Amino acid sequence: MSRDYSKLRTFAVADDLVVEVYELTRELPPEERYGLQSQIRRAAVSTPTNIVEGSVRRSDKHYLRYLETSLGSACEVRYLLALSVRLKMLRNTDCDPLLDRYTEVVKGLSALIARIDSDLVAQSQARRRRRANRAESGRLKADV
Repeated sequence: MSRDYSKLRTFAVADDLVVEVYELTRELPPEERYGLQSQIRRAAVSTPTNIVEGSVRRSDKHYLRYLETSLGSACEVRYLLALSVRLKMLRNTDCDPLLDRYTEVVKGLSALIARIDSDLVAQSQARRRRRANRAESGRLKADV
């Protein structure tokens, strides 16, 4: 499986969303500069950043861990944007398109995670079968 993050549609959407989140969060009140604004921006940046960082890890298991962190960050942005609307700090009409696109990112990451996790399970099962076959082969040779 290729780990070229630049070929992932999910990465491209998450990357574009960072800029949009920065633009939107400029509308938050000044007293939220170190509160909601900072938290939303950090989570928005974390989403594509963890995809990139995970893509260079040596094992699929480590890659999976970074993708899961990315997924958590995308969910965090969705929650914080919705919270900002409920607190009447941002407008629904401004946040809804971003929420929809973050849902797309969450679905894409979830699918990628499920595929990699499935591959890891299959690899683990194959290793166990090979070990069992070697052990059985060793017992058969000992019996001869």
